[in-house]
Amino acid sequence: METTTSCDPWAGFEGHERVLVAQDPASGTAMVIALHSTVLGPALGGTRMTTYPQAADPGAAAYADALRLSRAMTYKNALAGLDHGGGKGVILGDPTVKDPDVLRAYGRLVASLDGAYVTAGDVGMTVADMDVIGETSPWTTGRSPEKGGVGDSGILTSLGVFRGIQACAQAVRGSDDLDGVTVGVVGVGKVGGRLAGHLREAGAEVVAFDPSAAAREQAEAWAPGIRFVDSLDALLALPVDILSPNALGGLLTEELASEISASIVCGGANNQLATPTVGRLLAQRGITYAPDFLVNCGGVIQVAEELVGGDMDRAREKTEQVYATTLRVLERARSENVMPVTAAEQEAEERIARAAAEQVV
Repeated sequence: METTTSCDPWAGFEGHERVLVAQDPASGTAMVIALHSTVLGPALGGTRMTTYPQAADPGAAAYADALRLSRAMTYKNALAGLDHGGGKGVILGDPTVKDPDVLRAYGRLVASLDGAYVTAGDVGMTVADMDVIGETSPWTTGRSPEKGGVGDSGILTSLGVFRGIQACAQAVRGSDDLDGVTVGVVGVGKVGGRLAGHLREAGAEVVAFDPSAAAREQAEAWAPGIRFVDSLDALLALPVDILSPNALGGLLTEELASEISASIVCGGANNQLATPTVGRLLAQRGITYAPDFLVNCGGVIQVAEELVGGDMDRAREKTEQVYATTLRVLERARSENVMPVTAAEQEAEERIARAAAEQVV
């Protein structure tokens, strides 16, 4: 495994403690691990596997993604009350044709950090993949119960997003009752599909889009009564009360932010805003945006529990706190006249600053 800690020729390293860029000599597969912060404890965050097909330079895209996502993990873990900092891993490759040897090589890269980074599953990765990575790295979570893990982290991620939606409804509509509320769900994979189930159980009308037939079929089992449309454009054109992005990031562009009918945007996808300007446009239009790192923390709570006993009831109870945290952040945003993302970042940074001060003492 060849590694380097240099951030050149890419920008964006500022604020990070360390970034590893590596290549598996046998396959040529590129890998990136970004450690944003370990102030609260070992960095914890998922590993994703993708090819970045739209990027002119996939390697640069992978590096930038790791930097951006690791920073968000620092905030996510801080807001969730976890004793973990933020980190993220990227394997640059096709997730449909994984080579177990590549996953084992990635596990060795994680292990080279000697516990400073704990990995878990993310986009393009499965529980079975985490089991393979765990063969070469003891700092691996999101594994199967047979391997000592807590299984699919989508279970509690979806619960946290659901509770975040309820909190947004309470703040915006004066009630967290979702009966009859129309929610547009983008992506019905392991998070979006389960979220749709929670929403249907709460009486919401759910209309969704996902290009995967398998995902749609599973979602129909999780969420009886869900309605699908044929394209993303068709969904985004519908008059929904709440928009919930649960696929890849960057969905909310400046154009879309100027057009959507929803009064609330709350979903499980990471990095939903294509640019920082989008957040300001949403605020100007009176649309409440719940930052992804505020509400999609259930999965990291679940895998963090794997490190200290695997008590799912305890993890579920902590995930339920997303409701109270979201209400507090939205109230802070209102009272201080700032965007919710700013209020959420401030709350996370204050906790990190307190921890850093205690370490100095």
